[in-house]
Amino acid sequence: MRSRRRVALRVGLGALLMLRCGPVGHEEETFFPPEDSAPASSSEALPAGGLEVAPVRDGRDPGQPRPVAPLFQPGFHLALRWSHAVGGLTTFRLRVPVNRAGQRVRLAFRSGDGPLALRRVTVALAGSEGALESAPVPVTFSGAPGLSVATRTRVVSDPVSLPLQFGDELAVSFEVEGTLAASAIELLPGSAMRPGAWATVQGPLGGTPWAVPVGLATVEVEGPPARAFVALGDSITEGYIDGHDDLRDTWAFQAGAQLGVPIVNAGVSGQGFYDGLRLLDGEALILSGITDCIVLLGTNDLSGAPDSKLLANLVQLTERLKPFCRTWTGTLLPKEYANNGKYEQVKSSRLVMNAWIREHRQPDIIDFEAVTRAPDNVHHFLDGLDVDGIHPSAAGHRVMADEVVRVLRANGVQPPRAP
Repeated sequence: MRSRRRVALRVGLGALLMLRCGPVGHEEETFFPPEDSAPASSSEALPAGGLEVAPVRDGRDPGQPRPVAPLFQPGFHLALRWSHAVGGLTTFRLRVPVNRAGQRVRLAFRSGDGPLALRRVTVALAGSEGALESAPVPVTFSGAPGLSVATRTRVVSDPVSLPLQFGDELAVSFEVEGTLAASAIELLPGSAMRPGAWATVQGPLGGTPWAVPVGLATVEVEGPPARAFVALGDSITEGYIDGHDDLRDTWAFQAGAQLGVPIVNAGVSGQGFYDGLRLLDGEALILSGITDCIVLLGTNDLSGAPDSKLLANLVQLTERLKPFCRTWTGTLLPKEYANNGKYEQVKSSRLVMNAWIREHRQPDIIDFEAVTRAPDNVHHFLDGLDVDGIHPSAAGHRVMADEVVRVLRANGVQPPRAP
């Protein structure tokens, strides 16, 4: 397994960014460095007497802080654990919200349960009715317009010049053959699919509406180093409400939009601790420049393991995250029935887990249960905050987002300063 390289940068009021590149768990990664990156320098022995070097004068006031180099950090991300195959050359145009500002972007794509050929990729600002607001910009991979990758492989593009403001929406168009990684639910309304090669079309793509995220896993934006969060969880975090959903309605996206910082989404419908731990490297820790992680996981494990095992799994997950990010732990939401196992055990184990989180995770706790539970029954949602007794409604996601914002602001999380 390749070694991890961690680089610490001090920014703002002393926030520590832990950057990482390296192992990706169950999949391979192909990464193309920026074209203007400098080659590694060779090392030579210095003369015995050393070298006398004149001081460098750059004209800056020595009392002023030196500028910080820009950094690629995620403004959009999805885990894409499932798989979707296309029968022939097909163009997808995904409308993607990006919560990070900067001057350049990089796109990361993932193949599914089979090889994938990216024939051509373009990116532009999204316009209305499926059209582009700006001219499509070609995306390259080590200078080439496309490439082929093996099963379950992640590939990162060359940097592309495209100035973005926080909250802009991109239209990412890509012509593909083969198998793409995919989400289990619809999250990107306003997207489309059409057979054939249409990535350079500036008007509406036409074809068929297609809201399921496929292929495109991450949009990284180069800008001033800042706080960057990833949310880890199950369908509650991924954003399931009725299956025809919108990433913009999720608690993570809404909280990030209010705070002015990216909170990207690594939730996976149906996930429990086993898969969360097994696939952590390739679905979350692979992201560049993440500083904070929010964990809301465990509701799918209730009744399937003793309480001691559940707590041990939560501790193991937070210990795995500790070298990479400050970890915030969410209490489990009310659960009005058991989708598997015995409901009495589900209720008991959920209360045990939440009590342990409140006792041991201070001050890094986000008490989702406290703001979503009914006042007269800890196992029931407040009226209007759920859709089925397990998943929060759009109103429930807004309440959860408000609590995330309250806690993070109380702990000093602020939007980055303008460069």
